Amino acid sequence: MILRRSHLAAGHLPLLPIPLLWMILALLLPATTPPMCHGKTVGPSDPLQVQLQPEQGLPEPRAYMPDAQHLDFVYHDHEELTRFLRATSARYPNLTALYSIGKSIQGRDLWVMVVSSSPYEHMVGKPDVKYVGNIHGNEPVGREMLLHLIQYFVTSYNSDQYVKWLLDNTRIHILPTMNPDGYAVSKEGTCDGGQGRYNARGFDLNRNFPDYFKQNNKRGQPETDAVKDWISKIQFVLSGSLHGGALVASYPYDNTPNSRLLKGICRSSALCAMFQTYSAAPSLTPDDDVFKHLSLVYARNHAKMSRGVACKSATPAFENGITNGAAWYPLTGGMQDYNYVWYGCMEITLEISCCKFPPAYELKKYWEDNQLSLIKFLAEAHRGVQGFVFDPAGMPIERASIKIKGRDVGFQTTKYGEFWRILLPGYYKVEVFAEGFAPREVEFVIVEQHPTLLNVTLQPSKRIEGIGAVGPAGIGPGGLGVGGVGGVGVGPGSLYRPIQTPQHYRPPVPPYAGAASNDNGIFSTISNGLNSLYSNIFG
Repeated sequence: MILRRSHLAAGHLPLLPIPLLWMILALLLPATTPPMCHGKTVGPSDPLQVQLQPEQGLPEPRAYMPDAQHLDFVYHDHEELTRFLRATSARYPNLTALYSIGKSIQGRDLWVMVVSSSPYEHMVGKPDVKYVGNIHGNEPVGREMLLHLIQYFVTSYNSDQYVKWLLDNTRIHILPTMNPDGYAVSKEGTCDGGQGRYNARGFDLNRNFPDYFKQNNKRGQPETDAVKDWISKIQFVLSGSLHGGALVASYPYDNTPNSRLLKGICRSSALCAMFQTYSAAPSLTPDDDVFKHLSLVYARNHAKMSRGVACKSATPAFENGITNGAAWYPLTGGMQDYNYVWYGCMEITLEISCCKFPPAYELKKYWEDNQLSLIKFLAEAHRGVQGFVFDPAGMPIERASIKIKGRDVGFQTTKYGEFWRILLPGYYKVEVFAEGFAPREVEFVIVEQHPTLLNVTLQPSKRIEGIGAVGPAGIGPGGLGVGGVGGVGVGPGSLYRPIQTPQHYRPPVPPYAGAASNDNGIFSTISNGLNSLYSNIFG
């Protein structure tokens, strides 16, 4: 897709000396008329009445024109990054809020900037989304892209109708750098290698999260602990993690069960793991259709990604610019799988530069390539179903567990009873249960044009003398049984107290999960070495 540019684009100006050209631009830019939006407006008085989908005719985000006085296309060290974020927060207090989720090993803040028309507190009905950059310190293009995205959002809110709609209806959390210590020892112009990839203790942060398929025994690091705590407190709907070293949108799962590959050939789990890494097969989630769609949204709005051209002759090409993570190369302890399985947040990995740390003069081109993708991707949070879970009195039910039937990774409601789920058009059935309430199933339809609004009211569980409380037909969310989640009430007139519900539905734990966690010996050493080498090359 080609971005529509202002009539002041350089190609339409007569040849003038550069200083004079900038003077003319400075005089004319304030008078530039933004494209008009023909959609209706929604009054701010009712927080529940949010515009949920861009109206037809809403223009695409316009091309970014940098404000050289505030953010240039150069790499910013941590002090410069901090100054920029603080200055932006001070200059745009109605659109931004700055907070730190923790500190790195060497004491650098892990800054997060919220960009939204309601930056300081969650507004009912607005989904939370996020971007995370620079998890590998020597892959800083994403770090700079996120700074420019912040700059574009705040400077374009009043002139770009698409951005205004997005910020009015979404809370966007941006963590430009998750690994500031690694960045500090990285070198500009280094396209490959591992210098600066790891944190100050030598840990790969994208191998440091709990893993669904295999027990991850790596010691937790302050940076990953901070991110885990962060996403446990905010019900993120959508997320992107920015990397470098390839040009592809990669989606879960990143890991895969060992037993699915080379059956009958492996003689040890370590040997299986080695072959698994280099004879990769797709490892698909229950939401594979949605993840492919999200990846295609980014790739097709990118200037080059969807072409699927390999970065180098010896590196893989990706059809349509997307790939399943495990099909590319499996890894244990990745952040995107953790977001999805543990919290139901749909995160994909965005590899946006063939060179891990390209020269700064190339940053402007990277921004031009990624600007539309970065914005359009976030808007996908408004696709699918969203609504509330209430009790009969109309009060919201917090931490109600929700699952789309046939999709075994679930999610929970916020403290306001809200929920969101990205889904493609079709017919679905949602399963909802909460402690003290009878479970309920509701059918609904998703269409392309706008999200489906679905409010679910749960009824309190009934008490039966001598048995306890039961839901409809005595079926609890955990299967057939009496008294809730497959449990049985005890004692005459006992109150319904189901077995403690999990954080949300997860796929059944595979019997092979953790089987390879105690591997040792030569094959384990070879496998780990090859995996590290492959990661250093491709991200």
